[in-house]
Amino acid sequence: MELQFVRVGSLAEVPDGEIRGYDVAGTRIAVAHLDGRVHALGDECTHMGCSLSEGELDPDGVMVCPCHGSRFDLETGEPIEGPAGEPVPVYPVRVDAGWVEVAVTSGSENGPVHRDGS
Repeated sequence: MELQFVRVGSLAEVPDGEIRGYDVAGTRIAVAHLDGRVHALGDECTHMGCSLSEGELDPDGVMVCPCHGSRFDLETGEPIEGPAGEPVPVYPVRVDAGWVEVAVTSGSENGPVHRDGS
């Protein structure tokens, strides 16, 4: 599986401490910028489908759903606190010359790249 990085916007569009939502190859992605690091996760809360990019970032590296307060780890996508019980996908992300780029898989299926390589 070959990764293709897709430019989603400039780093200036995502100020430190904030989240923005983008459409990447038909998938909604929440891009979070915290303490100089950029993270990309699925934008849909696994509890009720609310947009995580409309939520808040906790300074401890947690994305908080605006609807019911589910909290997701930025590194792993795992829920730290419910009501959500399932993780959100985590996507490879990089900053290149001031542009935020998110990786999608090549071919007909686009999706997250799991940390275990699956």
